[in-house]
Amino acid sequence: MGFFSKIKEGLKKTRDSVIGQIDSMLKSFTKIDEELFEELEELLIMGDVGVATATKITDELRARVKKEGVKDPNEIHRLLEEAVADMLSGDDGLNINTQPSIILVIGVNGVGKTTTIGKLANNLRQQGKRVILAAADTFRAAAIEQLEIWAQRSGCDIVKQSEGSDPAAVVFDAISAAKARNADVIICDTAGRLHNKKHLMDELSKIGRIIDRELPDADKEYLLVLDATTGQNAVNQAREFKNAAGITGIVLTKLDGTAKGGVVLSIKEELDVPVKYIGVGEQIDDLQPFNSEDFSKALFARDEKEQ
Repeated sequence: MGFFSKIKEGLKKTRDSVIGQIDSMLKSFTKIDEELFEELEELLIMGDVGVATATKITDELRARVKKEGVKDPNEIHRLLEEAVADMLSGDDGLNINTQPSIILVIGVNGVGKTTTIGKLANNLRQQGKRVILAAADTFRAAAIEQLEIWAQRSGCDIVKQSEGSDPAAVVFDAISAAKARNADVIICDTAGRLHNKKHLMDELSKIGRIIDRELPDADKEYLLVLDATTGQNAVNQAREFKNAAGITGIVLTKLDGTAKGGVVLSIKEELDVPVKYIGVGEQIDDLQPFNSEDFSKALFARDEKEQ
């Protein structure tokens, strides 16, 4: 299955639910009026786009309809796709140009964090980069073993200590190993922390200080992994993490298992944090770099029979 096909298939539930309902609604209108915009806004909110973002989208559509003199309600589908693509556009690639660069991966337990690290490591290895994994989630039982399995699958080195050891010490060792082995990227797993667990946030700060001290000039990415199936809860989670820890990007997992793909828009618009990767399946190559144009095209794609 090709790159675009994976994203299209991964967004099927969201497309069938949210966009399907919007298209059905548009067919019930013979003209573009305020009632149409109100119903559209309601459907966007139900699709986990979020109230503020849904309002912004409908306001944008009103302006485009007026500017282009659009009369046919079915044209709203095209205008909506264009508005979403524009809203999502921006810097969504990883900034990892130094040798080494470092990626710190954070998020609560259960969102697919360690799996995401394994898939990301594989993705970077496919690009010819030498990757070292740091098993700095030393609190959760079996987290180290789980990361070891992914290191083997992706063909990457791993730096680890025993369960319960100091996470910052693991990161320090990984940085030392990366320098000695001329590695391109260090990816650090961290404990699945909730934003109200102060000692865990303090641990994250400690890791950050080690990174800043040992790699002051390196490119750094702080990626927050979120579960798309939780919808607006994921947005709230991202807001808390952004305030407490600072994040440079989002990895949104389990998009293929939910009709709440509209959460991507909320994250980008309300938090101004780019989505950098999306998970659209269980396979090792199902973590895809986020591309706003492809995402929008896949989200609004119509089946042949609908054309």
